[in-house]
Amino acid sequence: MNGADGGLRPARGVRQRVLHGRRKGRPLRKQRQKLLEELLPRLRIDLMEAAPGSLDPGSLFTATPSVPREIWLEVGFGGGEHFCAQAETHPDIGLIGCEPFINGVAAALKRIAVSQLTNVRLFTDDAHILIDALKEASLTRVFLLFPDPWPKARHAKRRFISGPTLDGLARVMAPGALLHVASDDAGMIRWALSAGLAHPGFDWIAERAADWRDRPSDQPPTRYEEKARGRGICPVFLAFRRRG
Repeated sequence: MNGADGGLRPARGVRQRVLHGRRKGRPLRKQRQKLLEELLPRLRIDLMEAAPGSLDPGSLFTATPSVPREIWLEVGFGGGEHFCAQAETHPDIGLIGCEPFINGVAAALKRIAVSQLTNVRLFTDDAHILIDALKEASLTRVFLLFPDPWPKARHAKRRFISGPTLDGLARVMAPGALLHVASDDAGMIRWALSAGLAHPGFDWIAERAADWRDRPSDQPPTRYEEKARGRGICPVFLAFRRRG
């Protein structure tokens, strides 16, 4: 059953949603509202019957032309620039995108429709709920690109990266899987790097300055990166490998 705001209620035993920030911005144009009404239901992940730790993400793609060889997850895909570009470049990969901001979801749906992408699925609620539901070692790549840094000290607990979140990601990421974190906020980078270095399940894989100064060549830019560079800020790109 859908919640009153269009989100999905989690299955019993799965943590309740904890969302901060806006769920919706400006009124949507008719075309994008139509995509929310007609395309989103075909792509949205329903966790009503999923017990914690039971969801095989590959099962979400049984209706696609071929079974994905890997499953990637992007948390907070914004308008879907990077998410959809990765899906188009890698038709043999199943991509799951989490984004609670409805205007961003609508923008991504437009890109999905134009490119006729079939290897994507969307979760429009708190990403922690989805992570809790996924099977162990079921993801091979996770992206957290330019998340809200919540710069005020009293809001630090709202940052997505934390010890418990990394515990959950470590559980669902296969050995050798990569976690990519990018930000243009120095405080956020220090926070994420500190958390990643302290966690026993991950290794920071940078060997030289270019490894964190330069965006990985196989990651297309996001509009948040372009805005940062327009302000003269050089983003930082962190990559952690799941141990094991």
